[in-house]
Amino acid sequence: MKNITATDTVAERPTAVALGIFDGVHLGHRAIFDKVKEYEKQGLSPAVFTFKTESISVKHGKKYSYIYTSNTKMKIFESMGIEYVYAPDFSQLKGLSCEEFVRDILVKKMNASAVVCGPKFRFGKGAAGGVDELFAMGKKYGFDVGYVEPVYIDNTVVSSSAVKEFLSKSDIAGAERFLGHGYTIEGRVCEGNRIGRTIDFPTINQYFDKNQLIPQYGVYSSVTYIDGREYLSVTNIGVKPTVDSSGIPLAETHILGYSGNLYDKEMTVRLTEYIRGECRFSSVDELKKQIKADVQKVKTTGGIK
Repeated sequence: MKNITATDTVAERPTAVALGIFDGVHLGHRAIFDKVKEYEKQGLSPAVFTFKTESISVKHGKKYSYIYTSNTKMKIFESMGIEYVYAPDFSQLKGLSCEEFVRDILVKKMNASAVVCGPKFRFGKGAAGGVDELFAMGKKYGFDVGYVEPVYIDNTVVSSSAVKEFLSKSDIAGAERFLGHGYTIEGRVCEGNRIGRTIDFPTINQYFDKNQLIPQYGVYSSVTYIDGREYLSVTNIGVKPTVDSSGIPLAETHILGYSGNLYDKEMTVRLTEYIRGECRFSSVDELKKQIKADVQKVKTTGGIK
């Protein structure tokens, strides 16, 4: 996949462009990608226009929280066979009119012969343009416009909002059904307070980004991916109230059957099931006892698919 976000790069071949933020790359988003891939039969390269997720702070007048970071989105795009991606900061394009966006970004930068969007797609300064305006611009500039209807599961529209609702209620199975893939936590392993090592349960620590959605605090069974292998693991999401006073939320994962130094490495942890809420224990010994019980439950229930 070629990232053409840099100012001096363009798509060399004609493209079919998926349009959207795609912060969860859920099944509704994937329907857009499927439509884009159909244009390959016409010789068009599949491409994505999106924004750097972290650059968006407000959406539809409300504070915006996102499911996946830009890095995670990029990995998913590449796994789906996308050839070009353009993902600038929102601030770079927010002043463009609808026509400037179409002419300068879609046509000149992305070499679009087709674009595909869902019903809520907006573009141009102040989100002035929608699907109707996009069809009109397509006629003017000579590109096809593909429109994708919403995807429903159990009479509910698949959306990022629905996925966030599932995660905020620790419904991992619900989130996975709407995402079409397991919900993962991805990021660099950071230095912790090393308390886990002193009680025989070493962990890796991953912090969430500033505006990233954090699942409901608590303990989850999980799967951690290391060098192409899957390891059962136990992940605590929260602020570690028994041993840490910083109050900064993070994902802390104990990996079963693995010993090694993973500091500073980019790791992927997939949550599989909610076990219990986060608790403050009266002593480290009590904490250790509970972690033993959590580990035993994970060993019993599994989690690797």
